[in-house]
Amino acid sequence: MDLVDSKYIGLVSSRLQKFKRVKDNLYNFRCPICGDSQTNKNKARGYIYQVKNNTNFKCHNCGASMSFSNLLKEIDVNLHKQYTLEKFKEGHTGKNFVVESPKFEFKKPIFKKSIDLPKASTNSFANDYLVNRKIDADKFYYADKFMEWTNTQKQTFDTITRDESRIVIPMYDENKNLIGFQGRALGKSFTKYITVMLDEEAPKVYGLETINKKLSIYVVEGPFDSTFITNSVALCGSDGDLGYLKGSNIIFVYDNEPRNREIVRRVEGCINRNEKVVIWPNNIVDKDINDMVLAGHDVMSVVELNTYSGLEAKIKFNNWKKI
Repeated sequence: MDLVDSKYIGLVSSRLQKFKRVKDNLYNFRCPICGDSQTNKNKARGYIYQVKNNTNFKCHNCGASMSFSNLLKEIDVNLHKQYTLEKFKEGHTGKNFVVESPKFEFKKPIFKKSIDLPKASTNSFANDYLVNRKIDADKFYYADKFMEWTNTQKQTFDTITRDESRIVIPMYDENKNLIGFQGRALGKSFTKYITVMLDEEAPKVYGLETINKKLSIYVVEGPFDSTFITNSVALCGSDGDLGYLKGSNIIFVYDNEPRNREIVRRVEGCINRNEKVVIWPNNIVDKDINDMVLAGHDVMSVVELNTYSGLEAKIKFNNWKKI
């Protein structure tokens, strides 16, 4: 299995329930096509495996069978486009390969200043979801048919048969140009967040238009969490670029999940790079900032009092992590 396939299996693994590596070139998880067994939530009959030069998917519950490329396209159209481009760069697309060569379309982006959607506060379902989590519903928007609306902004979805309503989270650059947006599912959905960039060169970061670079800038994991932290931005993808913030006093604020290997790895990475990072105290049991707010904590004070770097960060980190 080539490095590109392995990379994108890793990127999509968090969206596949009960995902595990069985052995080299074989991965098992609950099938995202049929949802797998409805009576036994522990059954996982979806597999990613290698055949010669190609990586394939097969479900032994519903019989779905396709290339990994097509599975990735079902899960995340934008991630699939990135995958196809990387395969193309490696010369692994087109004839003799199951991955089609990417279609290149170069169009100069036309930046917008606003989103032509109603505020989330105008829809009772979206408003209730946000207000119940103490989030300002007027900061976000509501799309009754997210895929259909997205295609009016940028052709993204080839099919919209699985369309659904979503809260729309706008991303602006420092000049308040609309550079992209996220759609957050309101109900049960295989893909909780869908990120669409109108400017492919722009960073996948929420909140750039609101920050003061002369003050400490907090980097959190999600846009909703950032509404509770002063002068903060949120990463809207694993490849969020913070180059615009270079030279600023950046403080990373990850979720409070000391048993989550990925989060533990990120926190440790910050410490090793001598960056400032928040390490949650033992009396905080809630997993993310929003949950902490709902539990009654003064999150901003907790964050300010538990920001560390260097040797002190290493000591606090070793006491915090559980793996």
